[in-house]
Amino acid sequence: MKYAIHTLNKAFDHRVRLGVMAVLLANEQVSFNDLKESLDLTDGNLASHVAALEKAGYVLVNKQFIGKKPNTTYQATAEGKAAFQEHLAALEKLLRGG
Repeated sequence: MKYAIHTLNKAFDHRVRLGVMAVLLANEQVSFNDLKESLDLTDGNLASHVAALEKAGYVLVNKQFIGKKPNTTYQATAEGKAAFQEHLAALEKLLRGG
């Protein structure tokens, strides 16, 4: 039996990126701290994986200040949502043996 492993998106190879996209698809917008806490990540780990997703065009990063405190939020782009859904569909197909 031949599996179409090439249909999986390399941008989502890492579990952290899978987690980030799953949270972003379930929420319109998520703050850095909420995302970090929900996935139990360090600042640097989250920042590096989000940067890779941003570079791919899958995540939009919004940086602003509330008073004197920095506030960073993330949201999935339309391209990111579509790519993640395609990745999930490819995983399902592999699980079903196709």
